[in-house]
Amino acid sequence: MYMCKVIGTIVATRKEESLVGYKLMLVKRVNAKEEIKGGEEVAADYVGAGIGDYVLVGRGSSVRVKDDKKGVPVDLAIIGIIDTIDT
Repeated sequence: MYMCKVIGTIVATRKEESLVGYKLMLVKRVNAKEEIKGGEEVAADYVGAGIGDYVLVGRGSSVRVKDDKKGVPVDLAIIGIIDTIDT
C-alpha cells in the first residue's frame, strides 16, 4: 500500500465488461511531504475519491479479495482517502 495524489480521471467507453461501473482515476505516487514521486498510473476507484485528493492505493491480488471483485482485471485500486498525514 502506498500514498498517491489523484490528478485526473480516465474515460474509457470501450473496456473489459467486468470494468463497467468502475471509475478510473489517474494518480501519481507521493511521499509523506506530499511531493510527487514517480509517473502516472491508472487506478480503479473503490471509495469515491476526487481530483486533488490524497489517497491510499493497493496493488495486485490484494485489491481483488472481496467476492464481488474476484475476476475483475484490476491491478491498482484506490482503497482509502487520506484525511491527514502526521510525520
